[in-house]
Amino acid sequence: MSEPFYAGRVFRPKPGATIAAGIVLVILIGLGVWQLQRLTWKEGLIAERHDRSTAAAIELPAAGADTSQLDFRHAEATGSFDHAHEMFLAARSMNGNPGYHVVTPFKLADGRTLLVDRGWIPLERKNPPQRADGQVQGEIAIDGLLRLQRPKTWLEPDNQPKDNLWFWVDLPAMADYLGLPPDQVTPFFLEAGPAPNPGGFPIGGQSRTELPNDHLQYALTWFSFAVILTVIWFLYHWKTPAEFAAREQQNKSRR
Repeated sequence: MSEPFYAGRVFRPKPGATIAAGIVLVILIGLGVWQLQRLTWKEGLIAERHDRSTAAAIELPAAGADTSQLDFRHAEATGSFDHAHEMFLAARSMNGNPGYHVVTPFKLADGRTLLVDRGWIPLERKNPPQRADGQVQGEIAIDGLLRLQRPKTWLEPDNQPKDNLWFWVDLPAMADYLGLPPDQVTPFFLEAGPAPNPGGFPIGGQSRTELPNDHLQYALTWFSFAVILTVIWFLYHWKTPAEFAAREQQNKSRR
């Protein structure tokens, strides 16, 4: 009867290898814990966006009101579009098709202007006569999600106001383009809801309320690396006396 594989094996951890493995192990566990913290943060952010975007619509806050909690808040407004001063957010796609988002000034009864991202149009519909039915006239009620201006990311090109080509919403620059004082334009804009426009364009409901949330997978990956490292470290130091002697002899021959 053969002896079990563990017969005669002893555990002799080497200080240098143990210290090095310990440092790496702490780093791996730390990264896993950090991803769990990020998971909690992301889940809270997703829940907050969902609650704000699905709640009953609010009226637009008055001038000077606190706007810090408005991002993704469902809201409604009454006023009229100024179609003569449309602006175009470039590099926008829908179902893989390139196009623009149309941002139109919306004149409110109190004299302020709300910028409204009315939604997506294909490239060939940039010219307003190509979507004349959607140029709604007169006073109307609209709804959608309020958005606060976010900082420009390093991946986004600079806006080109002279060409009416925008890659990100810059409220002060857009107010200047429209020839309006900054305080006459609301410090937030509205992404129109999914209600269809006459003629089909622009296509609203382009708000992205969902966020990627892969932090649990990342955490499990780091913790798995920690377990693998621990197993390797243990097996490296768990050998028979003959294996230890052979390894020592091999190390001496390399010196």
